[in-house]
Formats: sequence, C-alpha cells, structure tokens
Amino acid sequence: MARYDLNAEAPATRTLDSVTGISKKGLPTGTVGVLGALVIGLSTCAPAYTLTSAVGPAASEVGYQTPAIFLMGFIPMLLVALGYRALNASMPDSGTSFTWATRAFGPWIGWMAGWGLIAATVLVLSNLAGIAVEFLFQSIAIMMDDPAIADIAGNRLINIAVCLGFMAIATFISYRGMTSTKIFQYLTVVFQMAIMIWFIVAMFIGAGDPANAEGRMPEFSWFNPFEVSSFSAFAAGIAVSIFVYWGWDTILTMGEETKPSKGRLSTESKAAMILVGILVVLYVGTATATVAYAGLGDGPTGLGNADIVENVFAALAHPVMGGAAILLSLAILVSAMASINSTAISPARTLLAMSHYGALPPAIKRVHPKYKSPHVALMLSSIVASVFYAVMRFISEDVLWDTITALGMMVCFYYGITALASPWYFRKTAAKEGFGSVMSKIVLPGLGGVLLLIVFVKTTIDSMDPEAGSGSNIGGIGLVGIIGVAVLGIGVVLMLLQAKASPEFFRGQRLAMTDASNDTSALQVFDDGLGS
Repeated sequence: MARYDLNAEAPATRTLDSVTGISKKGLPTGTVGVLGALVIGLSTCAPAYTLTSAVGPAASEVGYQTPAIFLMGFIPMLLVALGYRALNASMPDSGTSFTWATRAFGPWIGWMAGWGLIAATVLVLSNLAGIAVEFLFQSIAIMMDDPAIADIAGNRLINIAVCLGFMAIATFISYRGMTSTKIFQYLTVVFQMAIMIWFIVAMFIGAGDPANAEGRMPEFSWFNPFEVSSFSAFAAGIAVSIFVYWGWDTILTMGEETKPSKGRLSTESKAAMILVGILVVLYVGTATATVAYAGLGDGPTGLGNADIVENVFAALAHPVMGGAAILLSLAILVSAMASINSTAISPARTLLAMSHYGALPPAIKRVHPKYKSPHVALMLSSIVASVFYAVMRFISEDVLWDTITALGMMVCFYYGITALASPWYFRKTAAKEGFGSVMSKIVLPGLGGVLLLIVFVKTTIDSMDPEAGSGSNIGGIGLVGIIGVAVLGIGVVLMLLQAKASPEFFRGQRLAMTDASNDTSALQVFDDGLGS
C-alpha cells in the first residue's frame, strides 16, 4: 500500500490527488462490535442523566407538549442520521463532522464543524460532572438518612473539587483505551436502563393514583406540536430535545476501531441506527410519564417549580419510588459518570483527526503506545471542560440549565453543517444510484440540515434576551447567548491563528475538498506509518 507522510511539508510539486485520501491515525482496529458500539452510544447519550437535565427546561418552554417536542426533536435527528450513515460509509474517519465537512465544503467550514462538535462536548462534559456531583451527595444523604448532606453540593468549592475528581476518574478510564471503556460501559448501561424502565412504569402508575393531586392521564394533545404557544417556544424546546438525542454520533467516531461488517451497512452505522430507534421510544415515553405524574404546577414536584427545573428526577425520586429512591439516584450518578467517560471519546478523536491532518498543532495527535488511546487529546478536552465548569459555577445562577441551552445551540450548528455535507458531497453520484439514494443522501439530510440551522439561528437570537435560560445575564445580555457567541468566536480566532501557523491544511494540501464522483478514499486508505 502506498505511504504518504502527511506530517511532512507538502512539496510544491505534489498534487492534491496524492493526499486526498482518508488516512489512519494509529488507533486499534477491530476492537468494537455492534453491541459494544451500541452500549457506548447509550452510555454517551446517558438517558438517566439526560432526562433529569432536559425534562424541566423543555417543560418550562412547551408545557404539556413536552412529549411532542421530544418526538419532533427526533425527526431532524433521523434525517441527519441518514446523512451521517452515507458519509460514514464513504469516508470512515474518526474526524466525522470535521473530515466530512472539509471534503464537501473546504477547510474553513470543515474546521468550524469540528470546533462545533468539540465545543458542544466540552459544554456537556461540564454539565455531566455537575449532575454527578449533585447525585453523589443525594445518594449519600439517602443512605445516611440525613437530607442536609445533599445541600453540600451547593457549596461551590466542594462542588468544583468533586467535579474535578469525577473528570479525572473518567479521563483515566478513557486513557487506558477502548477495551477498558467498553467493559465499564456494559455494567453502567445495564444498571441505568433497568432502573429507568422501573421509574417510568412507576410514574405512569402514580399518575393514576387518586392521592396524587397533580397526576393526569396522558392526552393526545400532548403529542401535537401545533399546540405549542409560539415559534420561539417551539425552537427553544427543539434545541433542548436535540440535546437529549445528541451523542449517538459518537459511535461513528469509532469507525476506525470497529469490527468489519458482513452486511451492506458498517458496524458503527448499524449500531447508530438501532440506537436512534431506542432513544426515541425511551425519551418520548419518559417525557409523557413525567408530565403525567408531576404536572406543571409549582409544588414540590411540579415541573413549574423553578427550584427543581434543572434536576427534575432528584425531586421525583422519593415520591415515585419510595424506599427504592436510592437506586434512581445511583442510576443517574453512574449514568453521568459513564457518560463523562464515553462522551470524551468524541472530542478526543475529533481533536486527533484535526491534528493529524494539520488543522491543529501536531502534539495533539499523539496516540499512547501501549493503550492506543489519543491521550493528549483526552487530557486537553478534560482540562478545558473542567475549567469551563469552574468558571460557570461562579457566573451562572443555574449552571446546568444554561449549559444545556448553550449546548443545544452548538449541536444544531455542527449537526446542520454535517447534514448539508451529504447532499453536496453526493450531488453528482446519487441520481445515478436511484431514487432511494437521492432521498437518503440528498433530500432528507438536506432538509434536516436546513431545519437545524434555522433552529440554531432562532435560538441564538432568542438567547440574547436576559430572561433566556436561567435568567442569568451580563450587562443585560443573556448568559446563554454570550456563551454561544463567545464559543463560536473563540473557534474563529483559533482557526485564524492555526491558519497562520500551519497553512497547509487551509490550502487543501492535507485534506482536499472533493465530492463522491472524484473521491477515491473509500477505495484506498493512506497510511502515515502509525497504523497498519
């Protein structure tokens, strides 16, 4: 197989065609199957953690239509998933959004797509750690039968210190490679899924209990998105619901590490499609059960109570499950812990790919010689997430709520770009493959991308309102809007600095813009000497 040193300076006589192929990065191959990828995907999405963080903000925007908004959030995710599947089949690469957008739209848009993914993951890593801290102390409080212990999580210094401890543990597990990560995820996913199913059934039963004054039987109107009061509320609700589905694409960043597939779809694509189906059933079911049990009142467990909005299940655990509330607390704790570990997979591999192709400094691309993990990229993403969380703890009134809202904006941004990469990349070949290819590679992903970018623009504008999110603001401008604009602005600055320091990538000399009719990367994978 031909070898090209992608780390060397590109000679003036070298043609772009010699470096357009996707290349290996030293990650171990054939270590993850469909089940393993599915488990890691479930762990990244972290249903127990995700739902306790998202149901409150979603209900505050759309009320009884929370199940509808979770269902509507699934539609763009499905459309995007089709584009991801097609792109991954043609260009399997750990860089995913970065690599695909670069091939379709060029290095500048590709760089920002990669930055959007990294930024979204840093935001959610900080949020995950914050939830883990709260449920650690709540679990201890239940076990010790001392409610005052749960209040310790409100101490900023203790909260930040424990958060950093969780980040360090999760990073260490990821540092030891995909095998250690996979074993840890199997154990935590089975536990949290079992408890979540129990919790959902208990809420439905409790909704029909005459003693529950807030309980209501589900109505068809709850699944009607046209009942939402305004487009602003709808867009904000969609941004939150997209957050709950976000994370399934982590599976696709493992394309270089999954086992070969015997069927038409790759191993990681099969796992991703199964995962999306599981999530929509679980999330819509949970949203329906929670609204039915808790209602929208401002009582101790009502979804209209601002004191519980950023962590709903903490308030519902004991009323719903009684003495078994400790199990729900532990399920959310391990869900957040496991998700910190698995979520770190995505930014680390994107950072690895960006560094590998010259879009970031070369030191970031180092792969551990023993564990075969991108350990430098892991450390970098974990450190940045930890610093971000510590800062947010001091400037936000409800840090978890605000980071989730900002996260939804970032996800819409990079998902939208990635989805649109599919119709542009396959524009010359899809029609030759038939009507099915036109729909799955052009029409549906294109529609999903446009919808997500519309939501991104709308939520960005609305988030400038000082009442957006938790109501935290700086100088009369909403903190959520400041976070979103600042994160994208930092990305632009870093991109310009990197373009000046290492211009080869931005000239198309490391990863060239092309389309499916000219791309040979699916047939030939160049090896830089790190992989076999």
